[in-house]
Amino acid sequence: MQMFKLIEDDPFTYKKGTKFFLISHSEFIGVKSFVLLAEDLKGKIEVTEEELKSKFVSIH
Repeated sequence: MQMFKLIEDDPFTYKKGTKFFLISHSEFIGVKSFVLLAEDLKGKIEVTEEELKSKFVSIH
């Protein structure tokens, strides 16, 4: 399972450094969206491909 780390604060929910699991991705009319689950399993967020590339870094 792919993991991502938040590289900038999300003003309302998560702090920089929070780790997420990629649990789902989809594409509809050329727009890719990804569902990420926080490592502590307390919340999910949906982001676009652009947000994923700009706000997250992949952890291997």
